[in-house]
Amino acid sequence: MDLSIIILNYNSADYLKKCLESITKSDIDNYKYEVIIVDNCSTDDSIKLAKTVKSSDFKFLELKNNKGFAHGNNQGLKEINPKTRFVLFLNPDTIVQKNTFKNMIEFFDQNKNVDAATCQIDLALNGKMQPECHRGFPTPWNSLCHFSGLSKVFPNSKIFSGYFMGNLDKSIPHKIDACVGAFLMVKKAVGDKIKWWNEKYFFYGEDLDFCYKLKQNNFNLYFNPNCKITHFQGVSSGLISKSKHLSKASQETKIKVAKASTDAMRIFYQENLFSSYSAPVRFLVMTGIKMLEIQRVFKAKYL
Repeated sequence: MDLSIIILNYNSADYLKKCLESITKSDIDNYKYEVIIVDNCSTDDSIKLAKTVKSSDFKFLELKNNKGFAHGNNQGLKEINPKTRFVLFLNPDTIVQKNTFKNMIEFFDQNKNVDAATCQIDLALNGKMQPECHRGFPTPWNSLCHFSGLSKVFPNSKIFSGYFMGNLDKSIPHKIDACVGAFLMVKKAVGDKIKWWNEKYFFYGEDLDFCYKLKQNNFNLYFNPNCKITHFQGVSSGLISKSKHLSKASQETKIKVAKASTDAMRIFYQENLFSSYSAPVRFLVMTGIKMLEIQRVFKAKYL
């Protein structure tokens, strides 16, 4: 087996079906692949619709409890072919181009120093690249520059735009610190080494933590712009303002996700960055996260 694709679904409506249809149209050449669709207790008809897409390469795993993104993906890993070479984590609200999988496998095979990789993720609503697919780690300085707007003033500066690594040429493949979990392909042996996903995270932050573990273990994560997918960002959470009209997420779900997003920030800082900073800096970071949480919860409740 060359590639095992894990798609974690939660109330993605017919987007999951569209994703699977795009996979069936893929030109994967002679490579062998499998798709494991893990459902995190959806209450819509997304799985029913998905099962109308006929393929012998699809497996369905319907979980009885929703314990979050990291847990769901770890459950999917138990279902993959143990001899697979690569594992791809793919969002259900994505559309893959015809040659995406083939080109990504070849990218790994032709570049032995690539341990994990993402592709260019274009947003469906405006066609622009999703910034989170090419990013640095949210250190206090990077975060300050990002949330204060300094990175927008100096978008190509290594000093001020480290949050999204704006100084790097996005037209050629290169190493990055982190990417979004909507499309993350990893050598199975590498994932086994870092023990896959950290289940302390419910939703958000687990992809940053995954990428941080790659870095800490001297593995290389690459951005490959020669492969692309389209992402309907925010369908499950309903928090992205540009796509909230596409989401069927309830207010309860939006509030839960808003809190989870800032909880993830706290966990990431406490587990990975706190020891590198002084007490005053840690206090400022935690205060900033609390203020952001208040804003996001308010937005989820009333906007």
